[in-house]
Amino acid sequence: MKPEDIAFYREYGYWISPVIVPPEVLDAAERGMERFYAGDHDHSLPDVPATRGWQPSDGDVLRKNDYSSLRVDELAALVRHPAIGETAAALSGAEGIRLWHDQLLWKPPGGVAQVGWHTDRQYWQSCSSEDMLTAWVGFHDVDEVNGAVAFLPGSHRWDITGLDFFSQDSAALEASIVAQGFDPTPVVPRMKRGQVSFHNCRTVHGSSPNLSSAPRRSIAIHLQPTTNRWRPGSTHPNDTLVPHNPTPDYTHPTIQPQLWPTPQ
Repeated sequence: MKPEDIAFYREYGYWISPVIVPPEVLDAAERGMERFYAGDHDHSLPDVPATRGWQPSDGDVLRKNDYSSLRVDELAALVRHPAIGETAAALSGAEGIRLWHDQLLWKPPGGVAQVGWHTDRQYWQSCSSEDMLTAWVGFHDVDEVNGAVAFLPGSHRWDITGLDFFSQDSAALEASIVAQGFDPTPVVPRMKRGQVSFHNCRTVHGSSPNLSSAPRRSIAIHLQPTTNRWRPGSTHPNDTLVPHNPTPDYTHPTIQPQLWPTPQ
């Protein structure tokens, strides 16, 4: 990775890679996504609210299912692809990278769902690290039409509140951003299949409705430096899955496996 790529990430809070995920890995992940929704899983997890996510009874809405890579092997192969962990370590400056958790995402066509402006950090208050980051992988080309992820450049330095992943009222969120003295003008990168976007946990991001005729399919891979630990004062759904020794263990090799350096 070039020094200017790292400098860009640290200046603007996000960075778009060249094509680093091979097509065969993505082909398999697409099959894994189909298997996941069909209930054809290789591994099981406890049936708790954190592991349920979207169900067919929820209808044609934004599908968000956490921990998919812990259940379907083809999705695990994508999450564990070495180029993703290696790039995350270089951008964040971490000596090692563990999985925090993943989110399998399926945005229906027809403009019926969006992802509101938010930061990942606002949902990760139980973590000690400020250097966590997310790798977002589309299973196909993405652009403004089918609802690519958008970023507010430099927002990882903002002290901002009132944002919401689930909000469908983009005007209200943008008004709140302006009222707090910040600029809500987004950057919406166009990405080819195999490219990966990386963003800091404090970077404000979201995505517009999918106006294409096909679903927008992707996975968000949330990543933690190997130095991250639980901190008191808050909880996260991960706390219901990892052992407590006596506090939640964010280094558990099954729930939060090490991705880089690649375990031998």
